[in-house]
Amino acid sequence: MLRVRANLLVVLIAFMYGGTEFAFAQDQGDDEGIVFEEDDVNEPTPEPEPEIEMFDEDGQPIEDDPAGGGGAEPDLEADLAQIGAGGDEGDAAMLGGENRVSWQDIVVVVRKPFLKVRRVEAMPLFGITMNDNIVQHVQGGAQVNYYLTDVLAVGLEAAAYVKNLREPFDQVAFQARRLPAVNQYNYSASLNFSYVPIYGKFAVLDQYLLHWESFFTAGVGVLQSEVIPRNPALQSFDNLLITPNVGVSMRFFLTKFLTVTIGVRDYIFIDKFEAAGRMEVSADDARDAASSSLINHVMFQAGISIWIPMGFEYTTFR
Repeated sequence: MLRVRANLLVVLIAFMYGGTEFAFAQDQGDDEGIVFEEDDVNEPTPEPEPEIEMFDEDGQPIEDDPAGGGGAEPDLEADLAQIGAGGDEGDAAMLGGENRVSWQDIVVVVRKPFLKVRRVEAMPLFGITMNDNIVQHVQGGAQVNYYLTDVLAVGLEAAAYVKNLREPFDQVAFQARRLPAVNQYNYSASLNFSYVPIYGKFAVLDQYLLHWESFFTAGVGVLQSEVIPRNPALQSFDNLLITPNVGVSMRFFLTKFLTVTIGVRDYIFIDKFEAAGRMEVSADDARDAASSSLINHVMFQAGISIWIPMGFEYTTFR
């Protein structure tokens, strides 16, 4: 009887031990695929990002809040009221001193150093022919322009010309045994309009900023041309021609009242030339028998401008 009880006890213990191992194995199967990572206690702590330092015009560092925080937000209306009540000396100190007003603290766009609106430009003009290898003309004259806005102007131009027969004129006469038909220009006058679409600046030797602008010119006027007879014994005759013109120029600002301008201008007209084999002696008969041709008289021009009045004032805030 004791042996039977002992055997039953052994079987019961074995059954309980086997059930425990089965449950443990099942728990391991459920947790399969789960990976636990150990904390790396030696990982370095990330360093804080460096603060951005700002400097003023004199190279001194600018503090975010010198008073230690809690300051009132700048008020533009209050600043303007203080400027109006401070007088000229007080206003200058407030605008240029260390404690500048809020709307002067940050300048996003630097305003133009030269204003042209409601000013007169008086420019002596020099020009020379670029596209004629037979006869070259030197131009001397003047322009007066009035700027309605800072980019739009209306003006008058007047010029006189001096001819210069070039070497090919004699070469054609010597080689071909005939003289080319040549006209000289005496004077011209025109009404012009200018438009300034481009403005810029560049550094000179990394030391100075030179401001410049490019503008287009178009106008209409008159030009007098004079026929140079092949036979000096025959009479010359002149032509008064309607002359549109177009051009592009660049202007460089030197001071508040002095600028330098260079450009190219094309004077377009239909000119009359002495007929080949001319037999008419009188100028009127020769003009009636003359041949016509479309001329593009391209000239390089340069001038120095004086602006009146010589100073200007800004009417808007910076």
